[in-house]
Amino acid sequence: MPSRTSPFPCIALLAALLPAFPAAAQPAAKPAAAPARPARPADERIVAVVNGDIVTNGDVTARGRLFALSSGLPVTPEILDRLRPQVEKQLIDERLRLQEAQRRRIVVGDREIAEAIGEIEQRNGLPTGALAANLSGQGIALRTLIDQVRVQLGWNRVLREELGTKAEISPADVAEQQRLFKNQIGKPEYRIGEIFIPIDDPAKATDAQKFAEAVISQLRAGAPFGVAAAQFSQSQTALQGGDLGWVSPTTLDPAVAAIVSQMPPGAVSNPIRVPGGISIVTLRAKREVGRDRSTMVNLRQAFLPFATPLNQQAPTEQQRRIVDQAQSIAKSVHSCPEMEAANVKAGNSRPSNPGDIRLEGVSSPPLRALLTSAVPNVPSKPVISTDGVAVLMVCSREEKNEAAPSKDEITNRLLGDRVELTSRQLQRDIRRRAVLEIRSATAG
Repeated sequence: MPSRTSPFPCIALLAALLPAFPAAAQPAAKPAAAPARPARPADERIVAVVNGDIVTNGDVTARGRLFALSSGLPVTPEILDRLRPQVEKQLIDERLRLQEAQRRRIVVGDREIAEAIGEIEQRNGLPTGALAANLSGQGIALRTLIDQVRVQLGWNRVLREELGTKAEISPADVAEQQRLFKNQIGKPEYRIGEIFIPIDDPAKATDAQKFAEAVISQLRAGAPFGVAAAQFSQSQTALQGGDLGWVSPTTLDPAVAAIVSQMPPGAVSNPIRVPGGISIVTLRAKREVGRDRSTMVNLRQAFLPFATPLNQQAPTEQQRRIVDQAQSIAKSVHSCPEMEAANVKAGNSRPSNPGDIRLEGVSSPPLRALLTSAVPNVPSKPVISTDGVAVLMVCSREEKNEAAPSKDEITNRLLGDRVELTSRQLQRDIRRRAVLEIRSATAG
């Protein structure tokens, strides 16, 4: 599990740190009472000062509401109070990460943020724009989510710099993993999702435990694991919905491996104490190394975009016309080359060939069901989303035995392990060097 390492300059804003004192008494007559300081609005109350940057009560409330919404928790004062200690800690850590990125002159663009939010939606089977729409409907500013994603992306680039040449996986490293794989054939392997909740201060372990239990209760009630991981996991896998991919028990923390080996697919663990914090894991699937049969689907699509996001209660004339065009394609196309031609005619806004797809890895149940039942070379009915309409055609479906991982898969896994270790070490280091002032949320 990861870490971090690197100091940075601290700039203290004294005006934010010094208490307000009454005016000194005058030598003359009876000194006038100091005027009462106006109460600071609740949202503006400072709960922490991080190297001079403030975290307000409003920041904590907005982030708590965001997590509650995304994980299915009711947005009530009781729930927000229960989330508060962990939310405050996360926001402090994010301020430290953002300051480190700024120190290194790392800038994250708006386009990168939009693509990351879109990827979170896609991985969790949500239509484009769903997160923003849900936030708006719950009175949560989109800026709350944008700020979090900006920090995560900036931190990723900090870690690339920090790793330097360690980010290069050598052929010898890959060869060693291939040798180890051959020795593991026939042994169990698990597809795991994780949420990592750090404990930097042993005095806060109880708060972290209570927070983990609150998350687990909602996950078991049906809250999407990937959304919760993206929102609150402090692992580098957060933006991937906490997905660790296929892992051997020998690569897991022993406490996690012992639990996972006894879990049925789909289960969510109790809180698991690991070095540096608490892990919550879900077992998505299990298999035997080198003996996993999978279904690979080759398909083509024609995608027709909407000019504006779809409101299903009031579609525009352009959207009605696009749906009619998609229905025409579904009736007239009879082969995959014809589907490619239809996509070009529609503007080629998305690639006609998305590449071979492993059916078992498709996260959206409706899409997985469609690809499973589709007859080769027969178009699907139009699939309507908020941003357009797609017509799909399965060209071939083939059963394969997924044997050894590819060199790219090995490289990505080794790099991921190094990134995670570096992340946690660096976060501990910059927190240790930081100037922090933690205040009560009720203080003025």
